[in-house]
Amino acid sequence: MEKPAPRSRGVYWVASLALAGVLLYYSLRGIEWPRVWDVVRGARPWGVALVLAVMSLAIFTRAARWRILLSAKARVPLPQAFWATSAGYLGNNVLPARAGEVVRTVMISSKSGMSKAFVLTTALSERVADAIALITISATVLLLLPARPGWIAEASKPFAILGFCGVAGIAMAPVLESFWFRVLGRLPIPAGLRKNAEHALRHGLQGIRSFHDRGRLFRFLALTAVIWCLDAATTVLGARAIGLSIGPALAFLLVAGLGLGSALPSTPGYVGIYQFVAVSVLTPFGFSRADAIAYILLFQALNYVVVGSWGLLGLAQQRRPALSPAPAGPVA
Repeated sequence: MEKPAPRSRGVYWVASLALAGVLLYYSLRGIEWPRVWDVVRGARPWGVALVLAVMSLAIFTRAARWRILLSAKARVPLPQAFWATSAGYLGNNVLPARAGEVVRTVMISSKSGMSKAFVLTTALSERVADAIALITISATVLLLLPARPGWIAEASKPFAILGFCGVAGIAMAPVLESFWFRVLGRLPIPAGLRKNAEHALRHGLQGIRSFHDRGRLFRFLALTAVIWCLDAATTVLGARAIGLSIGPALAFLLVAGLGLGSALPSTPGYVGIYQFVAVSVLTPFGFSRADAIAYILLFQALNYVVVGSWGLLGLAQQRRPALSPAPAGPVA
């Protein structure tokens, strides 16, 4: 896969740093840092341990969900999917532009022999599905809550448009396969480049077709619901660990805000964006800015621990010999 041009990377970094700076200034101004320190320092060990366990379970569930899409072409061992997913999330935490999707794609492709285009398409299709889930969650919760953070309500509109465009793309792209190949055949490009593009297009469409099997789609949607429930549980448990009380509805809203915010250009670890989301979502419901910042700092720290630990182990597992992929079939 081609690396982004240096100029593109520079523009991305400038935009990310500028956005992070503005959001951090807004989020941290007037913060009572002694209060933040007192809240974080008072974290209960049992609560922290429980959050770490639920976070780990969420990564495992995401790996199982991705494996469902990959099974359209080959049966991928669950441990292999877990290690690749963990390494991918580590990449998203430390690399710009969600480059972790490429990391996990390369890991699965190199171990299984599946094309990178197919694997990457399944990974990106997951992101589209998650965006749709977040939009649905935020829209539902906003109808139930008395206070509505305006930026989420506004942000959900363009994301809803993008999400429904993604659904339409997943539904229609494979149906129009012959059209895409005709368009590609008429482009004035060298024969070698056209051949590579046709190869990528063919495998990419096969990745999208992973959603067109009803049984596979049902299992994927069921695990998607489990994943976001686990993320909401992480929010509730993390807040309780530091003596705060976040109910399930507000937890889902915060999870949706963090997910939607992570789609913006960001620095590694979503610094700035996560602080802004936490303050914007929690303060309308009676939380102080210091409490909101204390919670999100704890959440990010625990997320780094979980993703860093499993991700580094996943990268270490990559050095082991590859296993031959089994034929496609039902996922156990």
